[in-house]
Amino acid sequence: MTEEIRHLVFDIGKVLIHYDPDLPFSRIIPDAEERAEFFATVCTHDWNLEQDRGRGWPEAEAVLIARFPHREAQIRAFRRHWAEMVPHAYDDSVAIMTGLIEGGRDVTLLTNFAADTFAEAREMFPFLNLTRGVTVSGEIGLIKPDVAIYERHAKDFGLAPQHTLFIDDSRPNVEGARAAGWQAVHFTGAERLKIDLSALGVEVAS
Repeated sequence: MTEEIRHLVFDIGKVLIHYDPDLPFSRIIPDAEERAEFFATVCTHDWNLEQDRGRGWPEAEAVLIARFPHREAQIRAFRRHWAEMVPHAYDDSVAIMTGLIEGGRDVTLLTNFAADTFAEAREMFPFLNLTRGVTVSGEIGLIKPDVAIYERHAKDFGLAPQHTLFIDDSRPNVEGARAAGWQAVHFTGAERLKIDLSALGVEVAS
């Protein structure tokens, strides 16, 4: 039998706000093949993840510039043009989250995010300030899907793991939450999320 959901925890990127590094880089590196190679070998996902883990941008840039000095301007452009990578919120997902808050549900956020860019995101997207609180990976040096970050979030916000539902677009992050004893759903869109929530006894205002 599924435990009652008392706490809802949302991921942010690709759940509540859009994220796409191609948006500024389609201008910075117009050639699609060269751009794909740049993201595969220079400003890679794993490199960016270390900023989510807490590494500062000056160090992150220095590491790459030492290896790819001819790419310095493009490497520095990643942070400089970060705001262009998050151009809009997913209004339908945000409406679900704010509806849950307005309905008296306990809602928090758990995100892999660099500390400084998250501070910018809070200014760009005020709804990020509406929840009871947020755990930002870059601020605590832990990162999803490490079980430790879920345990830290639960401890900091007084969540009962078995009564907590996590919503994330990444399957490994969903599995990390389950490994921490949480319930979790894989986010693929707002309409599917409404169905998943309803199936777990969490009704969303239409």
